[in-house]
Amino acid sequence: MLPARREALTLETADGLQLVGELALPADRAPEATLICVHPLPTHGGMMDSHIFRKAAWRLPALANAAVLRFNTRGTESQQGKSQGAFDNGVGERFDIAAAVEYAEFAELPRVWLVGWSFGTDLTLKYGLEPGVEGAVLLSPPLRYSKEEDLERWAEDGRPLLALIPEQDDYLQYPEAKRRFSAVPQAEVVEIEGGGHLWVGKAEEALDRIVGRILPEHAPLPTTWDGPMERGDTSAYANKTVAAFGGFLPKPGREDGAPERD
Repeated sequence: MLPARREALTLETADGLQLVGELALPADRAPEATLICVHPLPTHGGMMDSHIFRKAAWRLPALANAAVLRFNTRGTESQQGKSQGAFDNGVGERFDIAAAVEYAEFAELPRVWLVGWSFGTDLTLKYGLEPGVEGAVLLSPPLRYSKEEDLERWAEDGRPLLALIPEQDDYLQYPEAKRRFSAVPQAEVVEIEGGGHLWVGKAEEALDRIVGRILPEHAPLPTTWDGPMERGDTSAYANKTVAAFGGFLPKPGREDGAPERD
């Protein structure tokens, strides 16, 4: 881990739940922007410690002068702990997004952007137009829980969207993503060459793209570091490849991922 001020935090939702979270800040200066990370589907391995978001928290405060706020949505568990409540199929999670944005406002964090990944992009599209949110970056958006009316609201609002679409994504590939996001005139849709839904081997490109959109003066990120470092523990994920890499969505069919019967 690169140096940062790291603080475990508890988010309080409007419906009375406590969510586990962490805020990572630059070690010796005020942040220039804030990333609120919204993780992949928790029923299939997604959590605040999924690899891109863990690396964002470990690197971006030092390399990009960014604040990184991660949290487990209701019922989600990771190495950081388990949030209260239960997974609610993207319904009650609206309160989780609101709680994270409200915390950023209360803490006077600057230039808040939502960074969603997979299921987290659906939550971002459905509930991310909160006061104080500047824009959003979407990693591997499946457009599964979010609907056309959610895209229409972003179009009407005008806040920027960047959708990063891995070339080999299992759920939504570039041609269809380009067509569907055409409903949002301000949306930029970028294909990531050779990437897959879990961004295995592509975390550095993901971070470069995120920083390039939000803090372009810090992109591309440096590939070397000659300052002090800290040790981060990833041993909890050594035998949990899906969890470590962010989870996946069930295939089309039943909510548990089993195919529909004829």
